[in-house]
Parts: sequence; C-alpha cells; structure tokens
Amino acid sequence: MGDSNVNLPPGFRFYPTDEELVVHFLHRKVSLLPCHPDVIPDLDLYPYDPWELDGKALGEDNKWYFYSRKTQNRVTNNGYWKPLGVEEAVIGRSGNKKVGTKKYLVFYVGEAPSGMKTNWIMHEFHLSDSASTSSTTSSSTRSSKRRAPKKIVSTHQI
Repeated sequence: MGDSNVNLPPGFRFYPTDEELVVHFLHRKVSLLPCHPDVIPDLDLYPYDPWELDGKALGEDNKWYFYSRKTQNRVTNNGYWKPLGVEEAVIGRSGNKKVGTKKYLVFYVGEAPSGMKTNWIMHEFHLSDSASTSSTTSSSTRSSKRRAPKKIVSTHQI
C-alpha cells in the first residue's frame, strides 16, 4: 500500500464496496464512532495534485482513499477537479434504502475553464441526509461533528 504509516497485517487488502465506504467508514467517522480497521486518513485534498497523494492517503493498487471536508474550492497547485455532473445513489444491503451518494470528478491541468483533461478520476462519497442526522443533542458532540470530515474520497488513474 502507498501509505507506509498504516500498520496492517500481512495479506490485508483494502477493497471496499461503495456501501461499505459510506456505512462502515464515513457514517462511523461523522458519528464519531470508532472504525475498525482505522486505516483511512484525514486529508486536506486541494493543496495536492492527484499524483502527489501516494504516501499521504491509504493506497491500494492505483487508488487512494481519504476523508476530506466538503468544500466548493476544488483547485490544486496545477489544476482543478471538475464535476462530471454524474451522481449515483449508494444503496444499502437491504436494497431499498439510499445510504449516500457517489459523485464523479475529473482532474484538469491548468486554469478553469480552459484546462487540459487528464485520466485522473475522483469518486466522492457523501452520506444521505437521513444518514447524517443524529439523535444526539449534546452541543459538544454537534460541534465536533461540524469539524469532522463530511465525505470520503477515492482517487485513481484510468
């Protein structure tokens, strides 16, 4: 794996489904619950170009996984991430409940809107509104949740 700071057992392979990313990782992270294994790091994505992610995010094959906060600014030092306008529902195992959404973005080198399209793809996973609400009324918990990452990201080259 690209992230040498993660201490994983031999043979461990991180290959989650979309539903597992949303329910078992992102939902638990936003709810301030422990994740086992706790292998996905928090990362402020936008100072980095996609080829700089190796060693900063959990890497498996040609994919990198990390938690990031929601932001409208998707600009890096050398380019920007442009949404494709495609959004998929992430459905839970029961097959009838939407647990989140998956958005697709492509990396362009240069300044918007005239950048050059690359073969870097990003998948942003967000909780559905019903999954992100909490019955907890503690103000300190609510304050911590506002600072918690609001999305999980998978970036890879095609």
